[in-house]
Amino acid sequence: MDKLAENTFIGHLLELRRRVLFAVIAIFVGFLISYPFSKTIYNILAAPLIDILPKGSHLIYTSLPEVFLTYVQLSLLSGFILALPVVLYQFWAFIAPGLYEHERKAFFPLIFASIFLFVGGMLFAYFIVFPNAFRFFVSFSGGDITAMPKVDSYLSLIIKFSLAFGLAFQIPILIIVLVRVGVLQVATLQHGRRYAFLICAIASALLSPPDVLSMVMLLIPMYMLFELGLFFAARLPGPRPAEEDPADSDIAQPSHSMDEMDVAGERSENKDSDTPGS
Repeated sequence: MDKLAENTFIGHLLELRRRVLFAVIAIFVGFLISYPFSKTIYNILAAPLIDILPKGSHLIYTSLPEVFLTYVQLSLLSGFILALPVVLYQFWAFIAPGLYEHERKAFFPLIFASIFLFVGGMLFAYFIVFPNAFRFFVSFSGGDITAMPKVDSYLSLIIKFSLAFGLAFQIPILIIVLVRVGVLQVATLQHGRRYAFLICAIASALLSPPDVLSMVMLLIPMYMLFELGLFFAARLPGPRPAEEDPADSDIAQPSHSMDEMDVAGERSENKDSDTPGS
């Protein structure tokens, strides 16, 4: 038994390594595809800031490899986004064999829904949050203060908050999964809306740029996504009870038969002892 368990554990590790290798290869291929367009990607990402910079202000870099490393980081991020369907499929292919049929049917659509929500969160940050946040920050320039953002600092800000918004938009998926596996109950979430709002407020304060407007602009969609996840979770079937193992039933039946045989034997012995001349 120990040998079989060890072989099964090693088999799972080998399968995990294979899936991770495929995911890394997909990201690397995405990186190779994205790098020739890294400058174009950077110009697109820099547009929300460039459009509102005062006249005479522009992005600068203060070390020689800074722009090159910026393009490499952008290509890696773009490669990861391009490879995201492959990465999620490898994750699904690793966990699917351990799920029941009804669990596979329930969770498979969520894998691809998470892609659209992640990209949707990044697009929301790019088109809605960043222009307003950058306009607020640039408003402090003027007179003796000139806005000259660094290339790598701006890229780090963009990547950090784009990923944060993409992850924040996974709230409906998280709620549906937790309810589906039985970790949380819909009634508990419905009665705990005030706490959910508080958690969303704290998360938006930590994930958004450090200004009140950006925090509010993240808080509102986060709580709306919470309600959306709660809406769909309430209409999904609950977790199914564990099915009885047929092997357990087969084992249990002989025990009842043995009890019946023991009772019959005792009755026979009592009958023989009551018979005269025995």
